[in-house]
Amino acid sequence: MIHEPSLAAVAIFAAFVLGVLGLSFWLGRRGQSAAAYYAAHGQIHWFVNGIAFAGDYLSAASFLGICGMVAFSGYDGFLYAIGFLAGWIVALFVIAEPIKALGTFTLADALAARFGSRGITLAVAISTLVVSIFYLIPQMVGAGALVTPLLGLPHAAGVVLVGVAVTLIVVTAGMVSTTWVQFIKGSLLVLFCGFLVGLILDRGLAENTGDLSPQVRTVTPDGRVLVDGKPQGRDHDLRPVGTIASLPPRYAGRTATGPLGPLEYLAVLQDSRIVTWKAARTSDDAGTHVTYTPVERAGAELLQPGGGLFQGLRSGRLVDRLDFASLMLALFCGTASLPHILIRYYTVKDAAAARQSTVTGIAAIGAFYVLTLYLGLAAMTGGVLDPTDSNMAAPLLARSFSTTLFALVSAIAFTTVLGTVSGLIMAGSGAVAHDLVCRVCGAELTDHEKVRCGRIAAVCLGVIAMGLGILFKNFNVGFLVGWAFNIAASANLPALVMLLFWKRTTAAGIIAAVTAGMVSSLGWILLSADTFEKVYGLDRALAPVPFSQPGLVTIPLGFAVLVVVSLLSPPPDHRGLQRP
Repeated sequence: MIHEPSLAAVAIFAAFVLGVLGLSFWLGRRGQSAAAYYAAHGQIHWFVNGIAFAGDYLSAASFLGICGMVAFSGYDGFLYAIGFLAGWIVALFVIAEPIKALGTFTLADALAARFGSRGITLAVAISTLVVSIFYLIPQMVGAGALVTPLLGLPHAAGVVLVGVAVTLIVVTAGMVSTTWVQFIKGSLLVLFCGFLVGLILDRGLAENTGDLSPQVRTVTPDGRVLVDGKPQGRDHDLRPVGTIASLPPRYAGRTATGPLGPLEYLAVLQDSRIVTWKAARTSDDAGTHVTYTPVERAGAELLQPGGGLFQGLRSGRLVDRLDFASLMLALFCGTASLPHILIRYYTVKDAAAARQSTVTGIAAIGAFYVLTLYLGLAAMTGGVLDPTDSNMAAPLLARSFSTTLFALVSAIAFTTVLGTVSGLIMAGSGAVAHDLVCRVCGAELTDHEKVRCGRIAAVCLGVIAMGLGILFKNFNVGFLVGWAFNIAASANLPALVMLLFWKRTTAAGIIAAVTAGMVSSLGWILLSADTFEKVYGLDRALAPVPFSQPGLVTIPLGFAVLVVVSLLSPPPDHRGLQRP
């Protein structure tokens, strides 16, 4: 059995979560005003904010999703990490300092600063909510994936647990608590992953000695689970998978390499034969059957683009290459467009601190992504993978060393989910309370009422996130976050860039660009082959759009719409700039 709860693991996990909640309640007394609740008074130190950037950004998609994609697909999974990291170049050189000068609490503040337009505020607030909700989905799915093996609870219980915990964090202290939770989890995530990679290199690589026969998992119409035709009591009773079939010839007569250096580890993998597992799904009156069959492949094939997740790159089909290019464009452009990342610039005192925070965040994030490559490859070759759940590669790898390490990594991963979800809910609650209620509806709220409105919005967003986390259970969290990046880049980036660098930009142009980018990217995703297959349960061939990732079409569309509408509108009058 792959998943079996441990009392020690539960105790360590509980200590971490209770510690985070205790910190939140302790900091709650510092988040009573609107300035404190939404922006921590702008007094967060740049180094703390930089690590908090990493904590915000290194979400369940980064830790669980990318490790899982590398473990199941090789280097192709690491391409997501490259795209995520490259996006910070845009944030550093284009967005960081100007965004600090424009806004106060929210992204809508920044985009409406020169115009005082309620229309801009409304469009951007809705965009913020849509992006935040789409980004919340993979975090909640990751939470459910963690709790299943750690506590022996079903996926839905894990989603509800994290939803309640993170709502308490946001409601009690707002941005002050959120920042310190993200700082702590960002630091711990990088340090413990570095420690785990050290153990991986010290252990080296070894050939498989286990059972490599095909495995069949069947879910019967009445909900029973059968593995190789035998009734099972749990959902995850398949044998662990992922191994090395044979080491390079230089290790002839040996079944293990012993300790390896970082580059030597990759070189040995490249020259080895690796067993991966191919899943094939069939259905009949007896139920749905998934057969996991071992497939031996060259390590060199898995360590180059197109060897796993993006096999379409080698198909020669233009559509497959466009889908890949569209995803990379969205990852590159999406970072500087994510509302929960952008609002963090308002927690430091000036533009210089915003720039220093970004550099610190890039260093921490870059180090972490290098570590994820080794974590994923070690899971691929260590005989630890759960074939039914790509999100559990890193925690199960940790458990191959010790239960304590498994508990620590799982607890840190869970804290990772808490930190990211709290940032997303902060962005969403600010959009509701500050933008929609105060700016758009014109409600005259006292400082205390603004905070209370934000807290109510946070509770509502938490409930929505729980429901979506249960609905999208079977998706890889790294894949899901690509959708959020597509929507963010399509809706927000054209307006941000053109506002900063084109004086002819008008309020009507911004409203049109945000609306067009958001609606087109969201519509494209809902009509994509992946959504047809995994959400609607329909044949992929019925999808009307040619590829699944919309960014290649919808990001240029946002720029084009802004330019056309701005040129058709009266030129803006910047003599009396309005600040939110």
